[in-house]
Amino acid sequence: MAAVDRFSLLYREISRSCSFYIEALAIVGAWYTVRKVVSLAWDTYSALRLHVIPKLSGKVDLVKKYGKWAVVTGSTDGFGKAYAEELAKHGVNIILVSRSKEKLQAVSRSISETYKVETDFIVADFSKGPELYPAIKEALKDREIGILVNNVGIFYTYPDYFTNLSEDMLWDLIHVNIASATMMTHIVLPGMVKKRKGAIVNLSSGACCQPTPMFTVYGASKSYLDYFSRALHYEYASKGIFVQSLTPFMAATKMLSFSSTVSTSPIFFPTAEEYASHAVSTLGLSIRTTGYWKHAIQWTVGECLPEWMWAWFALHLSRILRKQGLAAKGK
Repeated sequence: MAAVDRFSLLYREISRSCSFYIEALAIVGAWYTVRKVVSLAWDTYSALRLHVIPKLSGKVDLVKKYGKWAVVTGSTDGFGKAYAEELAKHGVNIILVSRSKEKLQAVSRSISETYKVETDFIVADFSKGPELYPAIKEALKDREIGILVNNVGIFYTYPDYFTNLSEDMLWDLIHVNIASATMMTHIVLPGMVKKRKGAIVNLSSGACCQPTPMFTVYGASKSYLDYFSRALHYEYASKGIFVQSLTPFMAATKMLSFSSTVSTSPIFFPTAEEYASHAVSTLGLSIRTTGYWKHAIQWTVGECLPEWMWAWFALHLSRILRKQGLAAKGK
C-alpha cells in the first residue's frame, strides 16, 4: 500500500511539472491547425478567383485595360496561335511574329476574317540572334502595344540526355527561349511605361517546378523566364505594368505530336485552344500561374513531392517519351 501511495505521489508531481509543456504543445498544435485551415481556405478562394469566377463574370475589356494591339511571338502554331485567337475574341488587334511568312499570312488572314480585328505580322527567326531585333523595333515603333506575349520557344525533338544535344540545339534554346523574351520586352516595355499601362505574358513551363531530368536545358531556360517575369513585375507594377509568368504543363500541341501518351490522354493534356481560353482569363489576376486548373493541380502535387521523387517520376516519363520519339523518328 505504501508503494502505491508513493507511486501516486510521484505521478502527481510529474504531471504537475509537465503541465506547462503539455499546455504549450496544445497551443502550438492549435496554432498549426488554425494556420492550415486559413491556408486551405485562402488557396480555395484563390483557385476559385483565378479559374472559376473569371469564366462566370464575362469578358474583361482588354483593349481599355491594356491597349489596342497585342504582339504574340511564335504565333503560327500551338499556344501562340491559340492565345492570339483568344485575344482577338476580346477585340484586340494582333501583330504576329514568327519565322514562316506563308504561315503568318494564313494565320493573319484567318484571325482578321474570323474575329473582325486588324492584324499584321513580322517575319523573324529568333534563332538568328541579335541581328533581327533592330528590324522588329522599327516595325513596332508607331504601334500602341498593350500586350506582349513572349510565347516563341523550342523544345528538344524528344526528351533526351544533355550530352546527346548538339551545340546548335543548345544555342537555339538560348537564343529562342531566353534572348527573345528578354529583347522583345526591352523593345516594347518603354512604350508601356510611357502610357502607364500594359501587360507582358511570358510562357514558362511546369518543367521549372522542380529539376526535371532529360528536359535539363529546356527547363533551365524556362526557369529564367519565370524568374525574369516575377522580378520584372515587382520592378514595374507601380508604373501600371502587369507581368505574368505562365507555367503550363504538357498539352496536346505540335511540339509533343511524337507522343501517343499525350495525344491519347485529353483528360490530362488539354488542346492549345482549351488552354489559351483559360490562360487569357487569368491575365491581370495572377503574376504566376499555370493558366489552367488541371495544370494547377499538377503543380500543387509537384510542389508537395520531395525533389528525388519528382525527379524519379520525371525521368521515368521522359524515358517513355524518348522511346516514343525515337520510334516516330524511325518511321
